[in-house]
Amino acid sequence: MALIIGIDPGSRITGYGIVNWSGSQCEYVDSGCIRLKAEELQDRLYQIYQGIDRLIVSYSPQEMAIEKVFMARNPDSALKLGQARGVAIVAGVNQGLPVAEYSARQVKQAVVGKGAADKKQVQHMVCTLLKLNKSPQADAADALAIALCHAHTQQSLIRMAGVGSVRRGRLLHK
Repeated sequence: MALIIGIDPGSRITGYGIVNWSGSQCEYVDSGCIRLKAEELQDRLYQIYQGIDRLIVSYSPQEMAIEKVFMARNPDSALKLGQARGVAIVAGVNQGLPVAEYSARQVKQAVVGKGAADKKQVQHMVCTLLKLNKSPQADAADALAIALCHAHTQQSLIRMAGVGSVRRGRLLHK
């Protein structure tokens, strides 16, 4: 069993999603957005750090997953996104979390089944997989999808290693 925090970094809105992964099952814990009110970039970056740090202290996740930076059309936007992502990673590493990185295509493939899925499809599958009554905001849904992608990837790695299951932190081989 592992509590996973997924992060969808942004320089104006950073989404987060927390799931509890146990074997092949994922259970919704929490999700939301860190809305950045400051005008100066350095102040927004600090708000991201503080927000993620507070979430980690509150929920004590064992793992963190974050979306890799993609090359946007606007280089300035890509740089700001990269900085937001870097601050989020530092917040996780500072709390001792292992951080896994996934491309948007990997996340969509893991959650929807196709790497070219649109945001609506991702939101729908997040709701279906986590048995949610209503769709979370887009950034929170993306963060939950990142956490789900990490859980699915970990499950696949365990299967490939020939481990039957995990019980009380011990790997049980087939």
